[in-house]
Amino acid sequence: MSLAVLIVVGIVLGIGVLGIRVLTEYERGVLFRFGRYVGVKQAGLRWIIPGVDRMVRIGLREIVMDVPPQEVITRDNVSVKVNAVLYFRVLHPEKAVIQVENYLYGTSQLAQTTLRSICGQAELDDLLSEREQINQKLQAIIDLQTEPWGVKVRAVEVKQIDLPQEMQRAMAKQAEAEREKRSKVIHAEGEFQAAQRLADAARVLASEDSALQLRYLQTLSEIATENNSTIIFPIPIDILRPFYEIADKNRKDREDREGDS
Repeated sequence: MSLAVLIVVGIVLGIGVLGIRVLTEYERGVLFRFGRYVGVKQAGLRWIIPGVDRMVRIGLREIVMDVPPQEVITRDNVSVKVNAVLYFRVLHPEKAVIQVENYLYGTSQLAQTTLRSICGQAELDDLLSEREQINQKLQAIIDLQTEPWGVKVRAVEVKQIDLPQEMQRAMAKQAEAEREKRSKVIHAEGEFQAAQRLADAARVLASEDSALQLRYLQTLSEIATENNSTIIFPIPIDILRPFYEIADKNRKDREDREGDS
């Protein structure tokens, strides 16, 4: 075999080795030939023409991107710092290469500006209490603008909202006032229900003359038992009169029965 043949074989083998590319399962290769888009290479062992073809690797796995804290002035003129986390992935590798210079940087910048815009349109109370709606609005807007890049935004989550110290103190005072108000309302309702029960009990006792007298004596007995003492008190004759009347009636009935016999 001549030297020329060996050289040719060596060049062919060298070209063959240099053109070998291995794409993992989560990667796709966007192929350009003489600068023109040719197609997308799937995962596996692939070969390109060295010096003629250029392949750009694009990952298809979901990317979790942290959005840096943004200075935001809410609609009610409160200055806060808001940061978020972005979940997205590339659905069309060719668009992520052709339509935008750097889809990662572009998506990050777009997320920052949208976060400032949406949070600036909301009041502070809405920003704190309706976070789920804010997340959905952010996801819809960012996904709509990244769609031409072949990027799909799955979710956006507002992670932290930093309030000024004076606003934190004001909100703490407001929460304390709300708790005190609820405590007073509950106490007043308890007093009202207790008054209603006492009024009902008073009506029941007032319906029977002897019931009030018995309750009076029972209360005195309980006081004496609890304190282990003897209570001496004057008893008005009106208290004992119903008992006298009952005893006198029983005596007359007994005399009448004896007279009849």
